[in-house]
Order: sequence, then structure tokens, then C-alpha cells
Amino acid sequence: QVVESGGGLVQPGESLRLSCTVSEITFEIYRMEWYRQAPGKERELVASINNDKVANYEDSVKGRFTISRDNAKKLVALQMNSLKPEDTAVYYCFAEYGGLEYWGQGTQVTVSS
Repeated sequence: QVVESGGGLVQPGESLRLSCTVSEITFEIYRMEWYRQAPGKERELVASINNDKVANYEDSVKGRFTISRDNAKKLVALQMNSLKPEDTAVYYCFAEYGGLEYWGQGTQVTVSS
């Protein structure tokens, strides 16, 4: 089970921290990713972190977003700073290992003045 939390409504320039907790899988071996989907757009990969804690980011969020994982807590987080209106989307947590894939239900992030 994959459960996201931490979404909400913020003003441009503010920060949010999304969390994703995972149960019933061997979390530490999974690659963890955050995706987002804005209205009328396709779902896109925002950030990923592998089991060696190597992170990668989509270009538009580099320098603003940070993905991290705590294997002991089975948690992956996405710290989002300097938020922009174009960051508005539903954010999804995704876990993958060896073809096994798990999606969360998503959490809404809205950036608006």
C-alpha cells in the first residue's frame, strides 16, 4: 500500500513537503518516484530515488525540489521550495522493483495567489 500526504494550497514562492509511506513491501529495494499530473496534461516524472539514494529530477524542478527516503520508516519525501503556479497538480508516489509497481492515490498541490 502506498499513501501520500502533505498536499495543500500555497502561494507562489512558498514550500510544501509531501510524504509517502509504504507498507507490505521490502521498501529498501524499491526505486521510489514522484509523478505529477496537471489538468489536461499527461502524468510526468518529477523526481526519483533508487535504493542507493541516488536522486534524479525533471529539469523544471531542479534546485527547487528534493527527494529523500528513510528506509527504516519506509518513507519517501518530496520537499518542494519556491513553488510556482505551474507546479499545481496531483502528485503521485510510485514504487517499482523487478516489474512490480505500486501507485498511491495522489495528493493535490495547488499554487495560487
